[in-house]
Amino acid sequence: MDFFFEDLTLPSTSESTPKSGHDDSQMTEDTDHDLSIGKSSTVSMTEIQDDHASSRIDYISRRVQELVEKINGSRTSDQKVMDSFQGKLAEKVSETCQEMKEHMYTVYEKNSNEMQVKLQELTEVLESCTKLNNELLEASQALTTLREGLVISQTSESL
Repeated sequence: MDFFFEDLTLPSTSESTPKSGHDDSQMTEDTDHDLSIGKSSTVSMTEIQDDHASSRIDYISRRVQELVEKINGSRTSDQKVMDSFQGKLAEKVSETCQEMKEHMYTVYEKNSNEMQVKLQELTEVLESCTKLNNELLEASQALTTLREGLVISQTSESL
């Protein structure tokens, strides 16, 4: 923070003394004039000093107020930047989530298609197993019938 102090030039406080050889009316006038200047100078000096102190205080007060306003302005600006950032971040997160959902659905569809192919293959294998099981049962029944026929024929021959 820079403070600038101005030089204060004060009027002289010395009183004029009348020179000899002046007439009394002139001397009285000069004396009255000089006294009024002396009083005026004393009052003026005090007023000038008070005014100077007051003006310095006013200057510092204005300067402080300007700085506070500048800080508040910066804070407001920072808040706007953060709000903007938050909005953009939320938007970007939403976009990214949407892209992830779309990718997830694409993967689901691909996996569903692959599973459908595998399920179709499994169904065909199970149908083949069922067919083979049925053929095996038929063969087993045929063998059972044949064996029963052989047992009956051996029993009738042995009799």
